Amino acid sequence: MDFELKTLTLQQAASVAADALIVLWPDAADAVDADNPADAGADSATAADSCASAAAAKPAKPSRSEAALAQWARAAVADADIDPAVGSVLLAHRLPGVQARKVALVRSGDASPAATRKAVLAAVAALKLGSAQQLLLWAGQPSAAALAALVQATADASYSYTHTKPKAKARALQGVVLGVREAAPLQAALAQATACVKAVEWAKEWANRPPNHATPTLLAEAAQQLAQGKRLQVEVLGPKEVAKLGMGAYLAVAQGSEEPLRFIVLHYQGAPKASAPVVLVGKGITFDTGGISLKPGPEMDEMKFDMGGAAAVLGTFVALAELQPALNVIGLVPCCENMPDGRAVKPGDVVTSLSGQTIEILNTDAEGRLILCDALTYAARFKPRALIDVATLTGACVIALGNVRAGLYSNRDELAQALQAAGEATLDPCWRMPLDDEYEEGLKSNFADLANIAGRPAGSVTAAKFLQKFVAPEQAWAHLDIAGVAWKGGTAKGATGRPVALLLQYLLDEAARLAQQPDALPQPSAGAKRRKR
Repeated sequence: MDFELKTLTLQQAASVAADALIVLWPDAADAVDADNPADAGADSATAADSCASAAAAKPAKPSRSEAALAQWARAAVADADIDPAVGSVLLAHRLPGVQARKVALVRSGDASPAATRKAVLAAVAALKLGSAQQLLLWAGQPSAAALAALVQATADASYSYTHTKPKAKARALQGVVLGVREAAPLQAALAQATACVKAVEWAKEWANRPPNHATPTLLAEAAQQLAQGKRLQVEVLGPKEVAKLGMGAYLAVAQGSEEPLRFIVLHYQGAPKASAPVVLVGKGITFDTGGISLKPGPEMDEMKFDMGGAAAVLGTFVALAELQPALNVIGLVPCCENMPDGRAVKPGDVVTSLSGQTIEILNTDAEGRLILCDALTYAARFKPRALIDVATLTGACVIALGNVRAGLYSNRDELAQALQAAGEATLDPCWRMPLDDEYEEGLKSNFADLANIAGRPAGSVTAAKFLQKFVAPEQAWAHLDIAGVAWKGGTAKGATGRPVALLLQYLLDEAARLAQQPDALPQPSAGAKRRKR
């Protein structure tokens, strides 16, 4: 699906041939005073055109036929045929003076990114695009963030999974023209938004695939395909290489499966080699039965989504290859299955991690932290400017935050604030959680340096404290627990692609910061050792 920006007034949009037209109508458009019917269309068009730019010049007075679309929209609002609530939609079929066969007028409130996203999702759903191939979406003059929101919303609303559903109807929509008052200032924002859409859809596609169609080997092959001539290099390590490294915790999880593990290492070089990279680590459990600590049967099929962190990290590299920011980024993706086999690790087993620390595995269903801890130790060799791991780690985070915000843990205020800002800017939000030292108490073991679980209370926090044990105090580190946001269940079951947008925005912001302060690194928080909130 291609997106194209065009400079269009609302009257001009009426003359564009398309299967369907969506008109975003902000609250600001209601305030226009039209003294006579001939000018009403021009004035309403001007108001909507300039909803994000009050100083915009009024367009030339249109003819009555050219103003038909604006007059229809204003009359519908004046007659209360459309509710003022964000996302309210009014449909029209073969509207006189409008080339598009179907028209959707949708209320977009204050034209913020959140309101814009809600409006576009509602309009696309109401239009039932079906076999429509060309869509015109007229948006006045949105902010860069609102433009990104409407691009992502259009992609999300039209996405169709077909890999293992050959009879499913594939996305018919091929082209989306975004009509705006001035296209030039938004071209850079569109480039970022379309790259993000590709990245999110890559992550969604691989997370949605059944576990027998997304094994560690297949995921590694997909990662290798990303590296063809785009500043990307990919290395894939197998069981022998991982064993030689001494990644005993990772090996312990993988040993119960017939599918061999794959440790994917990606390098994106957008800056000089001497520039310290950001390292992203993504949990890649391609199916999680819980191992010997077997999960309940209901909804176990959703454990194919347990590689959501891996999919997000790999998807982010799709966007990096497209946008090529001036930043070095390393991706570490440990992939394996967690299966109950005669060779599977058992509750009570003690393993030695890459760091040399021994771990008593009290629960084999707390396996994500075991593969991540070795990957975090491996990451130290790159001397990262920032180390960020992403994982569908705990059900406790779902209980704490639901499916709205990811859980964020960090030992640096600056890094946490940058990730939170990136999440808010992209409608991919997270919420900072505590890392008090007292939470470590439950990880003590009589038979190893630490246990892999600490009981039910504050389960997401103690999981983060476990991971922190494998990060040097001087290393800027953040952990994103995405268990509540990586996929949806029920009738809407499917991957969301989160937090690709957050990660990409953070990396682009970091590249911009580096351009201003090449040697800047996140500084230790005042409460890095003992943080209370």
